[in-house]
Amino acid sequence: MAALLFLLILHALPSLVVPIHNSSTGGCAIIRPPRDGGIRYRGLTQEQIRSVQILPVDYEIEYICRGNRVIVGPKVRKCLPDGTWTDMTQHSSCLLLCPRVWTSLENGQVTSRPPGPPAEGTALHYRCHGGFVLEGRNVSRCTKTGKWDAPKPVCLYDKNNTGKKKLYIGALFPMSGGWPGGQACMPSAQMALDLVNNRSDILPDYELELIHYDSMCDPGESTKLLYDLLYTEPIKIVLMPGCSGVSTIVAEAARMWNLIVLSYGSSSPALSNRQRFPTFFRTHPSATLHNPTRVQLFQKWKWTRIATIQQTTEVFTSTLDDLEQRVKEAGIEISVRQSFLTDPAVAVKNLKRQDARIIVGLFYETEARKVFCEVFKEKLYGKKYVWFLIGWYADNWFKIKDPAINCTVDNMTEAVEGHVTTEIVMLNPETVRGVSNMTSQEFLGALMSRLGGMNPEETGGFQEAPLAYDAVWALALALNKTVAPLKAKGRRLEDFNYNNKDITSEIYRALNTSSFEGVSGQVVFDAQGSRMAMTLIEQLQGGSYKKIGYYDSSQKNLSWFGNDVWIGAGPPADRTVVEEEYRFLSQKLFAAVSVFAGLGILLGIVCLTFNIYNGNVRYIQNSQPYLNNMTAAGCMMALAAVFPLGIDGHHVHRSQFPVVCQFRLWLLGLGFSLAYGSMFTKIWWVHTLFTKKDEKKEKKKLEPWKLYATVGVLLGVDFLSLVIWQIVDPLHITVEKFTREAPKVDLDVLIQPLLEHCSSEKMNTWLGVVYGYKGLLLLLGIFLAYETKSVSTEKINDHRAVGMAIYNVAVLCLITAPVTMILSSQQDASFAFAALAIVFSAYITLVVLFVPKMRRLITRGEWQSEQQDTLKTGSSTNNNDEEKSRQLERENRELQKIIQEKEERVSALRNQLAERQALRSRRRPSAGQNQNHNAAQPDPKSLLPPPGYPSADNHSLPPSFSNSSNLYPGESKMSRNHCHNSQIPLLYK
Repeated sequence: MAALLFLLILHALPSLVVPIHNSSTGGCAIIRPPRDGGIRYRGLTQEQIRSVQILPVDYEIEYICRGNRVIVGPKVRKCLPDGTWTDMTQHSSCLLLCPRVWTSLENGQVTSRPPGPPAEGTALHYRCHGGFVLEGRNVSRCTKTGKWDAPKPVCLYDKNNTGKKKLYIGALFPMSGGWPGGQACMPSAQMALDLVNNRSDILPDYELELIHYDSMCDPGESTKLLYDLLYTEPIKIVLMPGCSGVSTIVAEAARMWNLIVLSYGSSSPALSNRQRFPTFFRTHPSATLHNPTRVQLFQKWKWTRIATIQQTTEVFTSTLDDLEQRVKEAGIEISVRQSFLTDPAVAVKNLKRQDARIIVGLFYETEARKVFCEVFKEKLYGKKYVWFLIGWYADNWFKIKDPAINCTVDNMTEAVEGHVTTEIVMLNPETVRGVSNMTSQEFLGALMSRLGGMNPEETGGFQEAPLAYDAVWALALALNKTVAPLKAKGRRLEDFNYNNKDITSEIYRALNTSSFEGVSGQVVFDAQGSRMAMTLIEQLQGGSYKKIGYYDSSQKNLSWFGNDVWIGAGPPADRTVVEEEYRFLSQKLFAAVSVFAGLGILLGIVCLTFNIYNGNVRYIQNSQPYLNNMTAAGCMMALAAVFPLGIDGHHVHRSQFPVVCQFRLWLLGLGFSLAYGSMFTKIWWVHTLFTKKDEKKEKKKLEPWKLYATVGVLLGVDFLSLVIWQIVDPLHITVEKFTREAPKVDLDVLIQPLLEHCSSEKMNTWLGVVYGYKGLLLLLGIFLAYETKSVSTEKINDHRAVGMAIYNVAVLCLITAPVTMILSSQQDASFAFAALAIVFSAYITLVVLFVPKMRRLITRGEWQSEQQDTLKTGSSTNNNDEEKSRQLERENRELQKIIQEKEERVSALRNQLAERQALRSRRRPSAGQNQNHNAAQPDPKSLLPPPGYPSADNHSLPPSFSNSSNLYPGESKMSRNHCHNSQIPLLYK
């Protein structure tokens, strides 16, 4: 049983344990549990509970009781900063409960003192209804043993009474709890019953009587009370609950007992579900009745974008779901939907972050103060914002001091100024006498008299009191309407029991067709059993609410007073006004670059004219003038592409912009192919013909058609790729959006910068293919230019200038292409890089290729006046001489190599011969030398070289070889005098 005294808790956070043992930080001393009970310590283990002495500020403990005992008094205590516990003036005890059966009396009424559960010390006072007499003691007290000190009394029917038959209404009035609406609604209902019972034209043979309990607005408690209502006499013909949660429990169970449920204080939209609650009616309109009014106001003020923030409860969630459906049908967007449980700080920050302007707030009054304290901190109020709230808060709700917030009254007043409320009209604004023969003002006077002068603002349910009053009248008129139909069927109202569906059906039909003028206005129920009512629209102006209109959702009629007041010039915009502003190219930059491009085109024309005019000059002919003409034409086309490259929406309409895109692509693509392709062709063929060592390739002639074919292939590849691109994925205009910018003049307007681009669906893919192909050509051109830098040929006499141009063009293109892609969002920088790269590439190409030719022809006078035949013959002769010269040089190098090899061989043989002769001369006797002298003389023919070895005749050897014998005169003499015929062959082994 020790675990019941000190309950094992949920796993605690480790950080909670540290301050518990540190009394220097403040806290409360541990207190003793009540007798027969214990204390639940949150976040502590059993070991910590035994050692703890001081508990931290804001720490909560909870009393628990042993067995079937219950806590009487405060159940939870909280540690305050001053070191004391809350509610220490109220004693908490664990007491036994007495049976609840004693708390109800059939045909009578029981009053409990003190109010609350029937525990030790509770006294019950009994009295019977009219027509009944009490049998037994009129007071019972609950003892310490959990038993009543007297038997339960009963109310017996007074046989001598000849009054009306009674019909009983089982009611649940919340006298306490979250919404103590019963404080005003119960006296209002009782007042209606008294008037109905005194009317001779309404239920003349019956008397309505109210049997009621305090539901405390608690569904759990209401379930117990509903059990008592259903299982104790007398039979109740109708149930009247209040609070949405309680009504949900009662209405869902009532159909099992064939009971009609008529609520006076339930606004949850979920109760409109006829399949779930088939016998439910309510004089309090559904919370969704606010939504048609809100939508009407949104449309009146031309708002198409709203935001919402709600407290996470069923009633507000259902209301918001209905609002979302209605605004969707009206073409209005909910851009932000935020919710919170207890702390709205994050939700309000999200509203601010997402630029919410028109905000619908759904929360209870206590949470409303928290919300608007955060609204003040985030500055989410003023001329740019409009808040829509529920209208059933107290008129001074924002001025009430609340320890849960840290905002002053002035802060709150500033934050809530100008907000709009929608409130169900619960009191008829017109001075009309309804079915009760009483105006709305007379009703208020009678109610104040019955309340005994209580302050209406402090009385729970005072605003809903007219609804409870009209609920009783609606029930009485419906029952009165069923008397005749039931009589025709041989039935009576007093015959009702929980198994009788016929009487229930008649009551349902009568209620469903009800229509009368009540103190709350016209009472009519819709198909879901909800009250149809008008909506009052108010606005907070200068700290007080002013009526600015009414809306009748059934008639879709808006009555507008025209006295709405706004902080700004009028209703604010539903979003930040975004003005689109296109970014255009700087016209000064465009003009400057265009001038350079124009001058470049003029230079290209001059170069092209010069080249054509002097096409028959030998020097020009040797530079392949037709290829140079293509280069000049390509440069001019590329320069012409600068103009469409700088044309944007400032010059042409958006519908014509795709044409400009096509001009950019084709001029630049074909211009590059012509200019660079012709230069690449020259350098390619120079490398192919003049850097190879193969004799066969050396003898090939450079034929012009091969040059033109190479350029044609390059141009054809580009043309074909561009055609395929434009057919498969044509260029079109796209608009790039940038971060919105706030202007300096009006803070409620944002500038949306836009930039037009030429693009296609798979632009990156196409650019990757084109850049990859062109990049390889550029790199290959650089390589070929480097390889041929030392080649000298008259067939293409300007290939070195071409190589220099290729270097510059390749470097500029390889740098500019990625830079312009990176800077594509900066129109001026991107255009400057691309256009200047084109201009510089064209200028460099034209200057490097054509200016040296012009200079040579001017300085040397090589003009077209020269004899063309002579030029052609001379050119042919020069070409033949050059080829012969190269052939002789090659033959000379080969002969020198052979001579060197033979000289080395002859020298080696001579050395060997000299060594052998010296060796033999030392061994031979001196006498024998003279005898054999003649035999030792060699035959001159035997000294001839072997077959295939070059002859030693000076006339048959090259000069260098024939003269080499002079270097060894002694050795030659020795060899002639001392060599023997038989020894000569050994020298060649």
